[in-house]
Order: sequence, then C-alpha cells, then structure tokens
Amino acid sequence: MEAKVKEFMAKIIAKNPSEVEFHQAVQEVAESLIPYIEENPKYRDAKILDRITEPERVIMFRIPWLDDKGNVQVNRGFRIEMNSAIGPYKGGLRFHPTVNLGVLKFLAFEQVFKNSLTTLPMGGGKGGSDFDPKGKSDNEVMKFCQSFMTELCRHIGPNTDVPAGDIGVGGREIGFLFGQYKRIRNEFTGVLTGKALNWGGSLIRPEATGYGAVYFAEEMLKTRNDSYKGKTVTVSGSGNVAQYAVEKVTELGGKCVTLSDSAGFIHDPAGIDAEKLAYVMELKNVKRGRIKEYAEKYGCEYHEGQRPWGIKCDIALPCATQNEINGEEAQVLVNNGCFVVSEGANMPSTPEAVEVFLKARILYGPGKAANAGGVATSGLEMSQNSLRLSWTREEVDQRLNNIMKSIHETCVKYGKEEDGYINYVNGANIGGFVKVADSMIDQGLV
Repeated sequence: MEAKVKEFMAKIIAKNPSEVEFHQAVQEVAESLIPYIEENPKYRDAKILDRITEPERVIMFRIPWLDDKGNVQVNRGFRIEMNSAIGPYKGGLRFHPTVNLGVLKFLAFEQVFKNSLTTLPMGGGKGGSDFDPKGKSDNEVMKFCQSFMTELCRHIGPNTDVPAGDIGVGGREIGFLFGQYKRIRNEFTGVLTGKALNWGGSLIRPEATGYGAVYFAEEMLKTRNDSYKGKTVTVSGSGNVAQYAVEKVTELGGKCVTLSDSAGFIHDPAGIDAEKLAYVMELKNVKRGRIKEYAEKYGCEYHEGQRPWGIKCDIALPCATQNEINGEEAQVLVNNGCFVVSEGANMPSTPEAVEVFLKARILYGPGKAANAGGVATSGLEMSQNSLRLSWTREEVDQRLNNIMKSIHETCVKYGKEEDGYINYVNGANIGGFVKVADSMIDQGLV
C-alpha cells in the first residue's frame, strides 16, 4: 500500500511543483484513502482520487489599488474552485503576505472534506490575496477590497460560489467586499458569509470555529467518560478562533493558560478569565495590538519568538496557522501529559507531529473535522439568507453543537480500529470522501 501512495504522490508532485502545503495535505489524505479505495474498486475505476485532487477551476488575477499617498499598489488575487459535487463552492478568503497558489490549493482541498463532514450541501473552495491588511488604513483596505471584488464578482454568486472570511478578512473586509458586489451586480443576495447582523449575517458566526473545536474535543473526551472540568488548556493564536475557544472552554469548566501571536506567547497560570478575555478582544479586534501587552498588564510571563507547546497541559487547542506544531513540540506535549489535541486552525500539526499523536494514542481531532464549525455556521447563514429568516443565538448554537456531534459520529464510524482506538484522521478523511465521491460517480465525468 505504501508503494501505491508513493506512486500517487509522485504524480501529484510532478503536476504541482513547489506547492509543498498542497503536497502535504494530499499525502495525509492519500494515506487514509488509498487502502479504502483498494477495498472499494468503484472509486478506483472512476479515478476519483485523481479527479478530487485536481481543482475544477483556478482563477488568478491582478489587483491594482491606490494607497493613501496616491501611489499605485499591485497585489495578486486567487480563487480556487475545488469541487462542487455536493453544492456551491464554499470557503474563505485569506489576505496575508504568505498567500500563494500552493497554500490556497491545500486549504481548498481540505475544505472539500470539511464541508462534506458538516452534512450541509456545500462544495469546497478557497481564495485570497498576498495583500496585508496590517498597518493599512480603513480607506486603503476599502480601496483594495473594492478592486479585489471588481474582478472576483464575475466568478461568484449565491448558487455558484460563496466566499467567507479567513485570516486577514474579518467583518470590516467582508462589509467592503459585499458593498462592492452589490454595487456592481445590483442585487442583494447571500453571496458572502460572515456578514454583519443588520444586513444578513448570522448569530454565532464569529464564535463558530472556536466553539466548534471545543465542542469536538468535548465529544472526544466523552469517549473516555471525561470532560473539561478542572483541565488545563493551552491555546495558540489570539484572533477570532482562539478568543472564542477560550470563552467556551472557560464556560465548560476548563482553564486556558496561554495565547500567542506571531511575535511570541503569554503564559498566565491563573487562567484567562472573562475579564482578561474581554481585554484581549479589545486589544486584538479594536486596537490591533500585540499579545505582549497582556503580559505587561497582568504581570505574567511572555516568551518572545516561541510557541506555547512547552507549557504543561491536559488539552491543546492550536488556533493560529498551518504547521505550528512540529514533531518535537508534539512529543513535548505528550510527555507533559497532554492527551487531547483539537485543531482550531487548518493543518496546524506537521506530518511528524500527527505521527507522534497517533503513536501515543491520544485523542487527536484533525482540523478538517475539529474546526468545521466555522464553515458549518456559514452554511447556516446561507440557509437563513435563502429563507430570508434570522434564527436566534440559541438556535444557531444548538445546530452548531449538533453538527459537531454528527461530525464526531462520522469520524468514529470510519475511524474506529479493532482495538477500540479511534483514528480521527482516517475517520475524517474517509467520512468526508465517501459523500463527495458517491456524488461525483452519480454525476458522471464532470
């Protein structure tokens, strides 16, 4: 079987040179799927794996815009429309200097499986630009977003492709993008999710990814008759996902002791309570400051240029970015007694780290399952837009919780091994694959 995986990966690498993040995402999925496909020849005969790793459409375009000094700036924009077998393309837009074709293809590929697991009718896509909103004025961000949407608007629509936010794309950016779409197309439709509440957004959407990762870990804990009560939790990141993960963990009786940003991490052994979290939200969402300021305010440790995985914990919630836990850090987590990892970010663990977690038989929830709460609630926002309705906070939260439970059940169904250990990596990959693959076979060669 290993030879078959190597042969398949050689083809992927030859066709997609230099796209290392995409190679990594495909490798992890191929290792789970190729044995399953060999047992189910209909998928092999229809060449589903070859087809599912090839985007249906890749759109790349330039984005010229004027900065506040009147200088012309030029960025590059992308939209990867990966797979629409079970619904319109759905996936976020990322504005960050690291954005390139390989990163977005990895994210779009992961999105196909993640969206399938949510039980909602959504295909997979991803997009963005190498534009960096940090340090830009509201006016510059608006000018960029308007130029970006002027090109993107011809490729998206409520029944075609529905983008959302991601790193660097929050409520401000979604507002500017939506305004430009409405202006050009002269229609008010649910073409974007993550909108403000007063013009078509959904309650719980900002909280959804963080809440979902916590709910998924809660379901994993239940398989060992355990809960968050009294547990020490390390969280990376300090943006949207991390903030609401901390909020939900605290609500469920756990204690979060770390947060981080690209410059370093804080360690607060007393725990990040509701008052401290409110400070973080103001610091990051309004002032756009650095997490170091938290350490200065509350007199706790700040570790410059480091990540929080050396801190002793029971549960780790990586909520920052891809490949933020390497093999060594994973081993330190396990050695320090961490027995649950639930990924709030996309692919935050390197292949070496995943190997460590699986070998140690800990409860490890990969991103495509554990952080699907964000896109699930985006799907719920799409439903509300289509119905011209708005559900209450409690309704949306309950639906989100039910979706995370359903994703967990799918992972258990396809990932439970003979000795009873649940391999959530295999469970998520195979569970997400089957629905998309069967739909592709039903629809013929498309």
